[in-house]
Amino acid sequence: MKTKVYGGILLLFATLIWGTSLVAQSLGTNHVGPFTFNAARFFIGAIILLPFILFTSYHKSRQQTSTACHKTKDNKFFQGGIICGCIVFVTASLQQIGIAYTTVGKAGFITALYIVIVPILGLFFGKRVPLHICFCILLGIVGMYLLCMNEKFNLGVGDTFVLFCALSTAIHILTVDYYASRVDCVRLSCLQFFVCGVLSAIAAALIERPSLQSIIEAGAPILYTGIFSCGIAYTLQALGQKEVSPVATSLILSLESVFSVLSGWLILGESLKFKEAFGCVLMFIAIVLSQMPTPRSIKSAKTSGQIEPKL
Repeated sequence: MKTKVYGGILLLFATLIWGTSLVAQSLGTNHVGPFTFNAARFFIGAIILLPFILFTSYHKSRQQTSTACHKTKDNKFFQGGIICGCIVFVTASLQQIGIAYTTVGKAGFITALYIVIVPILGLFFGKRVPLHICFCILLGIVGMYLLCMNEKFNLGVGDTFVLFCALSTAIHILTVDYYASRVDCVRLSCLQFFVCGVLSAIAAALIERPSLQSIIEAGAPILYTGIFSCGIAYTLQALGQKEVSPVATSLILSLESVFSVLSGWLILGESLKFKEAFGCVLMFIAIVLSQMPTPRSIKSAKTSGQIEPKL
């Protein structure tokens, strides 16, 4: 139980960092393009983790383990790092592009829709979606409609990018869940940052052609997101998911929407119209209800002897 609570706390801290980081990302769009911003911050995130990795690798090298075991873990590590890095590249790019055309609060709540997307993706792995989840999906769609649709009944450009970011985030959660128990989480985070940084740098060179002056002007947001959002938060997610299930992880991480609205209001002075605020409320209700245990799930857990749920 203690390890589950510990994992939940790590995920909560990651969520707090990401919620406030959306403000920094929004400020960064005033100076550099999305790919330049992401390349810089993810390279910083990878560099931040290197000393810790070298320290732990030195101590682990003194322990005697079989060569076959090392080879298997290394294969999984490189495979997981490259796959997760590519997914993070897509996710971060979509969010950074979208946040240039929408508010921090909206971006946070739309991104949080991954909590309903995770169970839907489970269908492709043979997992049935319960009836109450279907209701939550419908409620979330209504909430997103109120939050995002303008007077002309069009989905904003920024909101569309962030919506696809939510889908990519759900895929990343499921992918990290697979590799978190198989490889070293800190090394996995470092490699995925490096892969994402390389892909972002290539895209920036081809599309944006950034200048050194613009990068310096965006220095503060880049440093904040690089150190905290990348170097710390993504690593906390990987460590926390070793003890917490994917669905519960998505619930905890969905609180990013609350932190993003609060930080956007306190720091940027953003506000929501009544319709948009009501949409946020509906989406948050859908998020919470999707994680509430049903009588059938409680009965099933008791029958199988798993009375204590995994957070």
